[in-house]
Amino acid sequence: MASQEIETLTAALSRLPGLGPRSARRAVLWLIKRRETALVQLLDALGEVREALVECETCGNIDTTNPCGICADARRDPRSICVVEEVADLWALDRARLFTGQYHVLGGKLSALDGVRPEDLAIEGLLRRVGEGGIDEIVLAMNATLEGQTTAHYIAERLEDFPVRVTQLAHGLPVGGELDYLDEGTLAQAIRARRPVG
Repeated sequence: MASQEIETLTAALSRLPGLGPRSARRAVLWLIKRRETALVQLLDALGEVREALVECETCGNIDTTNPCGICADARRDPRSICVVEEVADLWALDRARLFTGQYHVLGGKLSALDGVRPEDLAIEGLLRRVGEGGIDEIVLAMNATLEGQTTAHYIAERLEDFPVRVTQLAHGLPVGGELDYLDEGTLAQAIRARRPVG
């Protein structure tokens, strides 16, 4: 039986995504064995991040600078904004290095069941950015869920009065996906979004 402090650390780690109680226990044991190197480095890194984290006032990204590294990057196309639900979505898209414009994080998605209303999201900030001018395209990169698509539709309606092109990420068959393993919603979207060959 471990001490209360070790159990508390294990419980804290087990709440992280992808780590259950057993994985957290293994991680704690690994850190304890390497407490002079790995544990000290982890504690130092956590302390530094805790002190330096800020939310970008422009896009809502989490970084250690404001504006964030993406908004401050002069190589990015300022005429295009990709709208995402969460910071994790921004990081995933930016890691792929396929979108070279700016981003805007909503901080969630509309959900009547969860009580998330338009005023709970950073939609007004997006409209303000578009209203300042210089934006040609808004890419709606919402998740392919009912709430995500409702959010995308709502934002598209709010952008109708602005001279911007509103696009949405394609949905459908994943590369390497087999039809037999796909859910009916994905198949339906793939059929609706079919395009000519060649």
